[in-house]
Parts: sequence; C-alpha cells; structure tokens
Amino acid sequence: MSTATTETVDAQAEAAVEEGEKREQTRLAALWSQHYDLVILPAIIVLLLVFLFLYVGTRQLDTIEQRVLAPANVGGLLWQQILLAGASTVLVLLIAVPLGIALSRRGARRVQGPVLAVGGFAQALPPFGVLLLMAFWLDFGFTTAVVGLTIAALLPVLRNTVVGLQQVDQSLIEAARGMGMTSRQTLFRVEIPLAVPVIVAGLRVALVLNVGTATLASYIGAGGLGELVQQALRLNRINVLLVAGGIIAALALLIDWLAGVVERIVVARSG
Repeated sequence: MSTATTETVDAQAEAAVEEGEKREQTRLAALWSQHYDLVILPAIIVLLLVFLFLYVGTRQLDTIEQRVLAPANVGGLLWQQILLAGASTVLVLLIAVPLGIALSRRGARRVQGPVLAVGGFAQALPPFGVLLLMAFWLDFGFTTAVVGLTIAALLPVLRNTVVGLQQVDQSLIEAARGMGMTSRQTLFRVEIPLAVPVIVAGLRVALVLNVGTATLASYIGAGGLGELVQQALRLNRINVLLVAGGIIAALALLIDWLAGVVERIVVARSG
C-alpha cells in the first residue's frame, strides 16, 4: 500500500472517530437538556439534609429538643406521613381512573362537565378545613385523614384521565375497530396505553399534593410529620420547627423526583 493510500485511510479513520465523538456529545447534551432536573433535584435534597444534619450537630439541644428530635420519634412520624400519602394516593388511583374512563365514554359526555365541576369545587376547598369537617363528621384518626386527603387530590388524576383518553387520535380508534376489536378491546389495547403518560402526570401531581397536605393530618390525630410542627409550636422550639420543615420539604422533593423518574420511563415506553 502506498504512502498516499495509508494517509487517506488514516484521515478517514480520524474523521470517523471525530464524527462519532460529536454524535456522542450531541446525544449526551440532548439527554442532559431533557433530564437535567432528575440530577439537580437529588443534589438539592442531599444538600438540604446535610444542612439539617450540620445545623442540629452544631446546636446545644436541651432535653426536650433531644427527645423530640430522637431518630426513633422522627422515623416513626416520617413513616406515618408516608403511609398517609401512599394510602390516599392508592385510593385516588382506584377511584379517579375508572371514573375518568367512564366519563370519557360517549354516553357519559352530558355528566362529564358537572362531575368535573364538583371535583374542582372539592379541590378548591382548603385542605385543613376538609380534614376538620371529615373529622367531625366521621371520627378523628388515620382513616378519616386518608378519606380527606383522597377527596383533596382526586381532581388531577380524574381530569388527566378524561383529557388523556379524549386526546387519543380518533383514526387509531377507528383502525382498531376496523381490525375487528370490540369497544372493550379498543379501550384496553389502544386508548388506555396511549393515555397512560397523561394519567401518570396527574398521579404525580396528586402524590406530591398528598405528601404536603398529610402534614395537616396531625391536627385530627392521624400522626405524621405535622406532629413535629405542633410540638415545635407548643414548646416554642425553633430548632425543632426548622428540622421539621426541612424534613417535610425533603420528603416532598424526593417523592416528586421518584414520580418524575416513573413518569419519564412510562413516557419513553409509550413513545
């Protein structure tokens, strides 16, 4: 092989390597622009928790603050908060999705508007007031708090379910029916899979709402991290209040991040 041919092959190889590197950089840049929040949010959570740890470690806590901020006490209240948010979100999913599917059907279009209006009215009510009304109507405790949280967070999932199903391309539905699918088969094989990303987005909103609103459940004897806030206010302990607020914020951010990851996975598979 001549020297000129060797140089040409080497140049082509270098050009191919450079082209591959450019494509990889472009791909990484595109991934970063689409998902940078999934990296930044965990960093914010870690920084927040580190700040709380350093803050508590540099303060001279009295015996009351030490007892309230004991890991066993905080861990138990955190678990109660997660149970409240998780149970109410499961109920929202079990109620709102089937109801949204029913309202999206052609025969239910007349009642769709009034039902969504009632749901919007329920969401517009102050969550604290809803919880208190439910407590006086039913009873104080965990179950009543879950019912109140479910009512407060029902609308986002219900509305997104209806909107997601209505946005499905009508030509796809007609094509499925033309292939011999029944209405039920078309719903479960075509409409719902295409509407899942929109439904998951509504579920993400409901979950984050429930995590924050569950803090108020302590006022009706349901436990949760709101107990820390109440104890801080009753005992006039600013250190406890700061730690409680930081933990609640970190939990809400963590749940939002996890829900965001699930939402991206669902969207990617649906696409």
